[in-house]
Amino acid sequence: MAATFAACEQPDALVPVPLHRARLRQRGYNQALELARPLGRMLGLPVQPGLLLRIRNTAAQSRLDAGARSANLRDAFDVPTRVGIPAHLVLVDDVMTTGATLDAAAEALLEAGADRVDAWVCARAP
Repeated sequence: MAATFAACEQPDALVPVPLHRARLRQRGYNQALELARPLGRMLGLPVQPGLLLRIRNTAAQSRLDAGARSANLRDAFDVPTRVGIPAHLVLVDDVMTTGATLDAAAEALLEAGADRVDAWVCARAP
């Protein structure tokens, strides 16, 4: 991932897509954070895992069809502070399927004051 994204315009910070605290307790780790940390180190970018919170415990996206995924994520994310939001952020996630999770997360960051939000993922599912 680092080799691929080193050629991209570099953001002000990386933001791993957060899990709800209940899902994090079940799983024991956040796969997006596990990707973002070494990526940030390799590219010399700060990682800001607390910038975006998942405030609603949504159903697993993998169990929903494409049409239900956006509705499932409505109001699922929040930015706890509206001060000091970096202008250019990159959301980091493991897999992108329909893009509904990344869209909902980006919308929350843009509403909080980010000027640009990109998405970097490890894999793209058809």
